[in-house]
Amino acid sequence: MSVPRRFLPSIASLRALEALDRLGSASAAAAELSLTQGAVSRQLQALERQLAVELVVREGKSLSLTPDATAYAEEVRYALDRIAKATLQLQSAPLAGSLNLAILPAFGMRWLMPRLPEFSRRHPDVTINMSTRLAPFNFASESFDAAIHFGNADWPGTQALLLKHEQLVPVCSADLAGRAKIEAPRDILSLPLLHIQTRPHAWADWFARQNVPTEGNLGGTIYDQFSTISQAALHGLGVALMPDYLVEQDLATGRLVALHHASEDIGGAYYLVWPTSKSRHSGLSQFRDWLAGQAQPEDPLPR
Repeated sequence: MSVPRRFLPSIASLRALEALDRLGSASAAAAELSLTQGAVSRQLQALERQLAVELVVREGKSLSLTPDATAYAEEVRYALDRIAKATLQLQSAPLAGSLNLAILPAFGMRWLMPRLPEFSRRHPDVTINMSTRLAPFNFASESFDAAIHFGNADWPGTQALLLKHEQLVPVCSADLAGRAKIEAPRDILSLPLLHIQTRPHAWADWFARQNVPTEGNLGGTIYDQFSTISQAALHGLGVALMPDYLVEQDLATGRLVALHHASEDIGGAYYLVWPTSKSRHSGLSQFRDWLAGQAQPEDPLPR
């Protein structure tokens, strides 16, 4: 990438611009940068000369940014933050590097975490930093090397590894099941339905696959995570449509009861996805190659 020098101002002048925008005064910017107010003013003057654009409104000793400079400072702040994060990652990374991974909280806790000790034993030189994300995001605007994604392998600009197809089963507490007479899927409509916020049409789709007609919106309470909806089901608040891997232990112990004879593949799946530009990332390559051996959709969780 070859960029003309005039488009690459010094870090010092960009820091002065960003600090003035964020802090609102030259004195505050000078204090944060350990400079004099005069030095801050000179950095901004140098930036204006290089860009041939007026950036600063000067009223006596008071400095403020023009509207265009304020918008520019927002972009500069983002770029400086990316540089700082990249530098920190480089300094803290072990020999094989680190992997910044976005995960879905429930899948990460119940499917990925039990498997990670094996990866750590095989690759002790790779550090995995994990953050939870419930909604899709743009790899270009977040500093992730890869993500655990639910849906289809259609995230633009990425490659993907299938981890597990999702199969759903309707469950409720043993007490609620004992008080209800559920002989066919349509009978579930007589019970309170628990909905997950990220899958608003899950129940309607499930009933449609069972050839059970429904009218309008299905009532019930809405939860934002599987961890909370499973607790609601355990406490008898209604019937939840849950991924089988999340409830298999509760079903085995009798804390939850399945109201349908078999879990069903709903078409979505969990994937490891990564930007095509990160395909040669050392830590990601080792993690991806190891995870491929774990990615057997119907493989039971390790005990």
